[in-house]
Amino acid sequence: MTNAVSIGRGRSPLLSVALAVLSVMLGACSQTPGTIITGSVPDDYRERHPIAITEANQSLVVFVGQARGNLTVTQRDDVMGLARNWVREGTGAIVVNVPVDTPNARPAAAVYHEVRSVLVAGGVPARAITMYHYHPVDLQALAPIKLSYTRIAATAGPCGLWPDDLGPSVDNPGYNENKPYYNFGCANQRNLAAMVDNPSDLVQPRAETPAYTMRRTEGFEKYRKGEATSTSYPDADKAKLSDAGK
Repeated sequence: MTNAVSIGRGRSPLLSVALAVLSVMLGACSQTPGTIITGSVPDDYRERHPIAITEANQSLVVFVGQARGNLTVTQRDDVMGLARNWVREGTGAIVVNVPVDTPNARPAAAVYHEVRSVLVAGGVPARAITMYHYHPVDLQALAPIKLSYTRIAATAGPCGLWPDDLGPSVDNPGYNENKPYYNFGCANQRNLAAMVDNPSDLVQPRAETPAYTMRRTEGFEKYRKGEATSTSYPDADKAKLSDAGK
């Protein structure tokens, strides 16, 4: 009786090891493969490289010489253009960074007051202009006055990412599926985001202007009478080319 018990106890560790190995083998057969990154990439380039609406900085640099304390004609136009753009698209205050402890620090301080007056004349409220001093890294260099503000902008990218080979290889399992490569369409999306005038146009249409009721009524009256609805211009014949050379 004692021998039977000892034999049974001696076999139990071997049986446990065998069961553990069998469970591992069965578990390996039931495991699912890892996530395939290429298979998760959308086929539509607009979904693969979406255009995002974010805030971006719009900046302007004004260089001031050591012996000049006012803006040049070109610089005044640049500052005035910045003011008009801020009125149209600005989402925050205009920050003006003026250098200090530089050879042109005194002229830059004098030019700042002129910059401020040009911004106010361009429609920027005085409370929307904030001035800060900064210390440039190179104190001997010509440190400029820096103007910047935030605006709504459309961005896409970055482009130039090539996670897979274009040709058939081990690293490109989806080559035979005739799918576009990852970077396809990124430059088009990025250029579209840079060229759009109002980023909100990518999300929703603008409001329509009221119809010109008088012109529409005149056109309907001509249509009702059977007359031509097009507008006749008395000076239209003056733009025609001469027939003298025929």
